[in-house]
Amino acid sequence: MNPLRVGVVGAGRVGAVLAAALRTPSIASGSASAGGHEIVAVAGESDASRARIAALLPGVPVEKPTAVARACDLLLLTVPDDMLGNVVKTMTDAGAIRPGMYVAHTSGRHGLAILEPAAAIGAHVMAVHPAMTFSGTSVDLARLSGCVFGLTAATPADRAFAESLVLDLGGKPMWVPEEMRTLYHAGLAHGANHLVTLVTEAMEILAAAGATDPAGTLRPLLTAALDNALDHGDAALTGPIVRGDAGTVAAHLDDIRTNAPQTLASYVSMARATLDRAVSDGRLLPIRALKIKNLLDDADRAAVQPLPRPAHLWNQ
Repeated sequence: MNPLRVGVVGAGRVGAVLAAALRTPSIASGSASAGGHEIVAVAGESDASRARIAALLPGVPVEKPTAVARACDLLLLTVPDDMLGNVVKTMTDAGAIRPGMYVAHTSGRHGLAILEPAAAIGAHVMAVHPAMTFSGTSVDLARLSGCVFGLTAATPADRAFAESLVLDLGGKPMWVPEEMRTLYHAGLAHGANHLVTLVTEAMEILAAAGATDPAGTLRPLLTAALDNALDHGDAALTGPIVRGDAGTVAAHLDDIRTNAPQTLASYVSMARATLDRAVSDGRLLPIRALKIKNLLDDADRAAVQPLPRPAHLWNQ
């Protein structure tokens, strides 16, 4: 792709990193002309955004969103999902978004419908969502290599442009139909966001058990479990539920309720989902499954009035 004049509205963790990546020629793309785009301006008002701009985009002017749009050929909208529609309409109504320019948003949930005001006046619109969690620092730049981007675009020309943009970022294009954008995003959120909650709660349980380094204790186990799950799916399941060890599950529930009650609801919910999967693939006999189901049902009823969070966990 020939060098572009790029503007970014929303210098959050995603926007600042993508702009920095587009500014630097991409080795991963395999093209000598890839990358090296000019970041002409960026919009970001919070202290955190200004700090990211200073660190990742030194020398790039900070402007109002309409000024950013008027200065660029490619406008990246990296604002929160609930703000996106208003930002597009406001800038289109102000004449900042023009016919023929490229407008791409990075929302996982939204597709092209949210960009309709821009499309209606002749802008080329597309959804370009990186399937990655961002820290908003230079650490993220290396992580873009091989990152999958969920793309949606309407015309062959716009599809080619979106693919070239992803290749310049060192990523891999994956096309997502307009009507499947929300489901696509739900899968990513369920895997990544809920994983963070699950791991954090597992560390709290280990801390309550006296572990001095919960993260270090879990890291080898979780790394192996994640790799196995990604490679083998349900076949990677191990543990007391798959084995039908109702006594162990009962002991877990009792000790968690006593020592880490804030994690009980999640434990029960995930145990129930694990139980269903173990039964459906035939690894767990129905009579054993029923014993575990009854334990989980009892735990649900007992959790109607949850115990307070233990005092030793308040500062963690």
